[in-house]
Amino acid sequence: MSGETFFAIRNLRVFYGRVEALKGISLEVDQGAIVTLIGANGAGKSTALRAVSGLVHPASGEIVFQGKRIDSLSPQDVVRGGIAHVPEGRRVFPFMTVRENLNMGAFRRKDKEEIQKNLEGVFEHFPILRERRNQRAGSLSGGEQQMLAIGRALMSQPTLLLLDEPSLGLAPLMVKEVGRIIGEINQRQVGIILVEQNAHMALRIAHRGYVLEIGSIALEGPASDLIDNEHVKQAYLGG
Repeated sequence: MSGETFFAIRNLRVFYGRVEALKGISLEVDQGAIVTLIGANGAGKSTALRAVSGLVHPASGEIVFQGKRIDSLSPQDVVRGGIAHVPEGRRVFPFMTVRENLNMGAFRRKDKEEIQKNLEGVFEHFPILRERRNQRAGSLSGGEQQMLAIGRALMSQPTLLLLDEPSLGLAPLMVKEVGRIIGEINQRQVGIILVEQNAHMALRIAHRGYVLEIGSIALEGPASDLIDNEHVKQAYLGG
């Protein structure tokens, strides 16, 4: 990690109708760091990612990325600026092939040689996708679809990757594999914001963590400190 803050959320408030989903949260991500958001369902974790990627617009507050405010940008402009979002539930295109899904991640790019190089890079990360490249995405297992969703996001060449519940519904061995893959991506200096119900996995691989409770940040600090925190142990780590 460089120690330089390249992404920040400041006093962010988001409403769904009259319901305040985020109540003035603030957080920072250093370049090349993994930051995890943990908390119960409905705490606001996914809403935070949706606000960053332009899918919902905040009522107030700021989102700053590489020195520029991005909280009023469209999702397309957020992607173009270097942020990719892997939403909960994978959401691959089931009737398209693996290769076609991956190419969709580069749909705004024109540099064909670089796109091919990135495709090879994705296949290095995920050798099973090379084997399955001509299969329909809908025929893949849950774990393979999660790899495809992450690979598709990487095709946009992000410097910040948003991952929403990447281990959800996966077998324990695949959860461990997803954790390894996240660490491998991070070694290439891609910053990561990881939303996870699996707090054990998230805090093991993250550098810093934030605990969201009912739209507010209840705790924050180095992930190694949070994993030893009594409240976190009781509420999120099964005691």
